[in-house]
Amino acid sequence: MLIICIILIAILIVTGIILYVVHRYKLQRAKALGLPTEPEAPEIPEECCGQHQVCERDSLLAAVSRDIEYYDDEELDKWRGTPSNQYNDEQCALFREVLYTMQSHEVAGWVRSLQLRGIELPDEVKDEVLLIVGERRF
Repeated sequence: MLIICIILIAILIVTGIILYVVHRYKLQRAKALGLPTEPEAPEIPEECCGQHQVCERDSLLAAVSRDIEYYDDEELDKWRGTPSNQYNDEQCALFREVLYTMQSHEVAGWVRSLQLRGIELPDEVKDEVLLIVGERRF
C-alpha cells in the first residue's frame, strides 16, 4: 500500500513539472511571436450576452462593480447610514420618485450605486425594486 502511494505521489510530481514546463514554453513562444500573454477582460454588452445564469448587468450585488454612478439622485446621499426601517412616508416617496423616473434597465445599477454609497433602500420600496428587476430577468 505504501509503494502505491509513493508511486502516485511521484506521478503527480512529474505531471506537475511537465505542465509547468509546457506552460513556460507557451508563454515564451507567445512573447516571441508578439501575442498577448494574458487574456483581455471581456466587455459587458449593453444587452445581456446570455452566457451567465444571471446577467451581470442586472445584478443587485455591489461586488459586481465598484463604480458609483449617480442617477440624478444626489439628494439621497443625506440618508447615508440610515437603517432601512427608519424612513418616513415622505422619504419613501422621494426614493419612489427616483425609482419610477428611470428606465427599468437602470434599476439594478441604481441599487448597486446606493449600496456603494452606503444608502439603504427603505423597506417599503424594496419589494417594488425586486419586482422591476425580476421582470427584466425573465
